[in-house]
Amino acid sequence: MKFSPPRLCLLSACLFVLSACLPDDAEEAQNVDVEPPTRGLIAIQVQDAQEVTVRRYPGVLEPEELNPLSFKVGGRMGRIELDVGERVTSDQLLAALEPDQFQTIIENRTAALEEVKATLAQAEDDLARSEQLFASGTITKVRRDEDLTAVKQTRAQVTQAEKDLSSAEQDLSDAQLFAPFDGIIDVIEVDSFATVSAGQTILSLYQQSAYEVSFSVSFDVIGRLVVGTPAQVRLADDPTISLSGVVSELGERAEQVSSFPVVVTLSEASPVIKAGMAVEVALEFPLPAAKGHLVPMTAAIPDVDIPENADATDVVPLEVFVYDAQSGTVKRRAVKMAGIRENKFLIISGLEPGEHVATKGVTFLREGMKVNLLTNNEGN
Repeated sequence: MKFSPPRLCLLSACLFVLSACLPDDAEEAQNVDVEPPTRGLIAIQVQDAQEVTVRRYPGVLEPEELNPLSFKVGGRMGRIELDVGERVTSDQLLAALEPDQFQTIIENRTAALEEVKATLAQAEDDLARSEQLFASGTITKVRRDEDLTAVKQTRAQVTQAEKDLSSAEQDLSDAQLFAPFDGIIDVIEVDSFATVSAGQTILSLYQQSAYEVSFSVSFDVIGRLVVGTPAQVRLADDPTISLSGVVSELGERAEQVSSFPVVVTLSEASPVIKAGMAVEVALEFPLPAAKGHLVPMTAAIPDVDIPENADATDVVPLEVFVYDAQSGTVKRRAVKMAGIRENKFLIISGLEPGEHVATKGVTFLREGMKVNLLTNNEGN
């Protein structure tokens, strides 16, 4: 349908008249801003206060003491049938030298003893005859004394031959190496059939229930530790396994700049732990303030620089958003943090039990923003 020019002019005039007749309220409604929707607030309720902070240090399980074992005599090794990491029991035969050389020496010294014993028997017979002849006046006292001296010398030779034979038999016994206690083979230093000398380390053994962890701490921390301080040692591969320990050694001299060595010895054992396992040592320290509250790290407003190496004694200022129930808004609040525990900040100032702290989406919150409080299942 086509409109002629007169009809188009008439239609435009009607539209103009209608727009002029619109009420003022409709015009104002078009200019009013729409109120933004209220944001949901994911928050956590502050729970009871904590009294300590925990510092964690990585380390490696090592035997508390390595015991090198060696032969008291030298010789040619027999076959070694042990493996590194093998568990052995007390008095178990670990290694032995080939016995042929020792048995030959025993045979030779046994023959020498028998020979000198025969010589002694002959000397004693000669002395008996000399005593009779001296009593009858047939020989002189000098002749009798010569036979007496021969007997004494031969008896001394018999005593020495007996000692030599006993020494050879002891050498044969010392050619066997037994485990002094239940333990684990740490390292084997020699090969089968190698020639070894007396005192040369054959293998090293450590007790399967005695482990320790070495790590380094800062100057502030070393000053707060004493021998006997309790610790918890958790396996890195299985964090569910946690064993008790105590600080057993404290270094007086820094290995590196302001880095002091500490040794923690385990107080209990587990059949699953082995030397060389990665672990994490946890030490507890009293808070700088009386108590503190744990909140997720995501609660911190991200415009404050947190030192990367913040220590258990450091107090760092932070800011968080706290929910105001009366106004239904969030308020920005300054707090103080003293360490990190279980991936959470330990807040020692600025929060009270029962208050709600925003834990997610804090970058989108603003001072006085109206929110709807939502429950959060994260615990402290």
